[in-house]
Amino acid sequence: MVQTNDPREWCKTSGYYADPQLWQELYDYRPGLTPTEPNGAIEFPPTGLPDIFTLLGKASRDILDAISFHLNLRSFSFTQILDNVPLRSREVSSSVLSVCCHSRPSFQGAQHHSLTTQEDGQLVMFADHEPQVDKSFITIVKSDRAGLHIKDFHGRWVLVDGDLGPQDAIVYPGLALYQATAGYVSPALHRIEMGGMHGNIYGRCSFAFKLMPRAMASLSCSEMRAAGYGVEAQFQMPIQVDDFMQRTHPTDQLLTRHTCTSYTFHASQDDGDTVSMKPIIKRRKNSSGSKQLPPSKRLRCAAQRVLKERVQDIADKKGIRLRFCNLKECEGHIHALDSPCASIRMEIGWPAGVPFVHPHDLPNKAKLGFLEAYEPGWTASQQDMESQSP
Repeated sequence: MVQTNDPREWCKTSGYYADPQLWQELYDYRPGLTPTEPNGAIEFPPTGLPDIFTLLGKASRDILDAISFHLNLRSFSFTQILDNVPLRSREVSSSVLSVCCHSRPSFQGAQHHSLTTQEDGQLVMFADHEPQVDKSFITIVKSDRAGLHIKDFHGRWVLVDGDLGPQDAIVYPGLALYQATAGYVSPALHRIEMGGMHGNIYGRCSFAFKLMPRAMASLSCSEMRAAGYGVEAQFQMPIQVDDFMQRTHPTDQLLTRHTCTSYTFHASQDDGDTVSMKPIIKRRKNSSGSKQLPPSKRLRCAAQRVLKERVQDIADKKGIRLRFCNLKECEGHIHALDSPCASIRMEIGWPAGVPFVHPHDLPNKAKLGFLEAYEPGWTASQQDMESQSP
């Protein structure tokens, strides 16, 4: 096994270890890192973990892409700060799949400290430690019994896995996504209920996949800034992932940010004791009481939306991979017969005279030509909206 409490070794844990304080046992599976037993023998991971890692890795990346789309960011905004798929030779995965067992009675050395609180008239017992917050982009959790509580925007602890079916899992954001989105997506504070385990010889078993940024990458809010979001002072400077993972992040400062993702909990009509969790992305620029965006930023956001909704769809159907030119170079060769981007522009219906560069980088006049080509009547509809606005 490869385990350490040194924060500098955050991406090098693997194999089995136990945490008596949290009353849990874990097995970390991390591709690219082969743990060894005390006698030097290779420790092979339990059967099935590599397949589960691959499945949840793809699912978590799809979720991250959906969040990126919802925030109106450029396509594949986070690709550069994620691990290669597949990993290159001698690369070690930053993402990790953890199999965990809580409160197993036969766990030797467990210190059965607990915290008992009263919620909705019932006594609930939790492990005696601070609420946890993951440093991941996305965490996917599946357990064999209920017990995961997440703190909502109003400071209430809510059981989120009380009515999960066999095909269901819990998904929540972590600190890396909070940092990369300038606080517009808040991390989930969570804790595990330890009660109700009496007579259960296996405790509460679960697995958690954590999609992590590459250790050698940096977390920057440049994509948020490019999409027209306001970036506050604490997020202005890029931070190396390795430094970010070693820092402490006070949880009492996370839920007070009103620009972060909040969660609403709606009681199920079938069972008043169960709830479902739905994330809501709060965006100040869409607030009814906020100031209207300047024309240049509205153009930029509209161009990015049309790229994702129209152009990318055309390219996908034709099996074309979009590789945009540099603006200065394209302005020089766009009218040449042997232009390197001529065939792609013709295939996807790119407007004549508009350089084949990412719409975000187009001059405003070219952005208008791009929008009119893929969304006819866009200018007229925009003028109507402006004339109706107060």
